[in-house]
Amino acid sequence: MHIGVKLPHTGTAVPASTVARRAQHLESAGFDSLWVSDHVVQPNVIESWYPFGADGKATWPTDTPYLEALVVLAAAAAVTDRVRLGTASLVLPQRNPVLLAKQVATVDAMSGGRVALGIGAGWLREEFEALDTPFETRGARMVEWIGLLRDCWTGQPAAHSGKHYELPGGTMVFPAPAHQIPLYIGGHSPVALKRAGRLADGWLAQQAVPALDPDQLAADIAVIREAASAAGRDPAKLHIVLRLVESTGRAAEVAKRIGDLAKAGVGEIIVDVDPLDGDAAGDHAILRDASNR
Repeated sequence: MHIGVKLPHTGTAVPASTVARRAQHLESAGFDSLWVSDHVVQPNVIESWYPFGADGKATWPTDTPYLEALVVLAAAAAVTDRVRLGTASLVLPQRNPVLLAKQVATVDAMSGGRVALGIGAGWLREEFEALDTPFETRGARMVEWIGLLRDCWTGQPAAHSGKHYELPGGTMVFPAPAHQIPLYIGGHSPVALKRAGRLADGWLAQQAVPALDPDQLAADIAVIREAASAAGRDPAKLHIVLRLVESTGRAAEVAKRIGDLAKAGVGEIIVDVDPLDGDAAGDHAILRDASNR
């Protein structure tokens, strides 16, 4: 089991000027990966259905600062040597795919090939509207964008004439990434699960620690693997990442469930630690010990 941690780049507890230092601290604590979340803008009041809440309500203050995800990963890349750097998750269809390919390839080249891209179709209609991006076609554009990203990462993408994007021939997008960047599709809907199996390198799941349900994860992973097999892909090669929200201060509680998560098919977890400092190394040691049993 790989042990990842969310880099505290949201909220006001950690000053923006110290986020890179926190990346260094978390790498030194022993974590395998650092992850960032993503919102470009938020409305004063969220009316959209939040898919990760039982009642569909997003509960955080919408004036919570979010340092931009890829800028933060670039800063972390500059001050770390070992940890993988990922998004959990980036809202793919609200970004220009060619510009995004360039940005991600740049961070990957700067980091020596340590980037993983967790992506989602998005759920916050108000954010799409503020970015002048269609909300209703986000799923179809996400599928098209995945192909464009991978093609752009070759450095010399073919001409593309899709339903949602035109890319002329003879376009060059350099630098190419330092390695083959894995794409993990997020979401728990049947459509998202099947997309992960058919198109991605893995799945990015999310559950809250108080409501952790390994059986549900196992059922969802079975759907993903079945979709992969139907598409002629090897389901054993899919990497399953689980973002554990409401996990701050709960390392011991999570450690007790790591065996169940591994049996369900989870290969990596992402936890939260005290954003100010806390005992990050201690939390990591508890989780690592449980994962090694």
